[in-house]
Amino acid sequence: MRFGNGWRNSLPRRKVLLIKKLERMIIRLPKPRLIRQFREKLLCWYGKYGRKFPWRRASTSKYQYIIAEILLQRTRAETIAVFFPNFVREFPSWKNLGSASVARLQRYLQPIGLWRRRAASVKALAREMTKRNGIFPKRREDIEALPGIGQYIANAVLLFCHGTPQPLLDVNMARVLERVFGPRKLADIRYDPYLQELAKKVVQRKTPAKLNWAILDLASTICLIRKPRCSDCPLASICLEAVIA
Repeated sequence: MRFGNGWRNSLPRRKVLLIKKLERMIIRLPKPRLIRQFREKLLCWYGKYGRKFPWRRASTSKYQYIIAEILLQRTRAETIAVFFPNFVREFPSWKNLGSASVARLQRYLQPIGLWRRRAASVKALAREMTKRNGIFPKRREDIEALPGIGQYIANAVLLFCHGTPQPLLDVNMARVLERVFGPRKLADIRYDPYLQELAKKVVQRKTPAKLNWAILDLASTICLIRKPRCSDCPLASICLEAVIA
């Protein structure tokens, strides 16, 4: 895509240079057949070895999905799995969460760390969601305008609340995608066009939530940062970086 030149005059030079760099990038996604193989192999593996968490049950509410994703940021899923049931029992709705004092929220969140920041963030979001009767807006820009919501949680809202296939793209998902299909161009995954488009393409199917969970589970159990277990990986036959002993 090319942009007109007039509007650039109002932007900082660094942003203009970044835009020019992005314009020169040609996003070459893997062939559809390879992406299809990726999905099929991964879902077959997930059916046997996928992790079981309380927020993955069929009875999980939209509120619980989003709270889980907020709590999962920068915290191991196994830690949140123990903490989550009691938390949503104590705060079963946006209204309950929003009416709780910050001090009370901090006490509840202390076992999982970052409790001060998390308490202030979830309370601000809960108060806003109470005003909205628990209904998230449908447009990404409007979702990201809500308190404490960035790209990742906005994707979770679109996925779990509106049924729009979106990737839960974090460093773990990025590691799997890059090892299988090739590296990104930019350091920050939020702004890398190749990785963003690839992640969206991969989850564009009837069960996007399950595909997201499958990738994240593979990253946590097989495709490890150090010493990946390539011999046990269902994607080894199509992975660019697989090392089979």
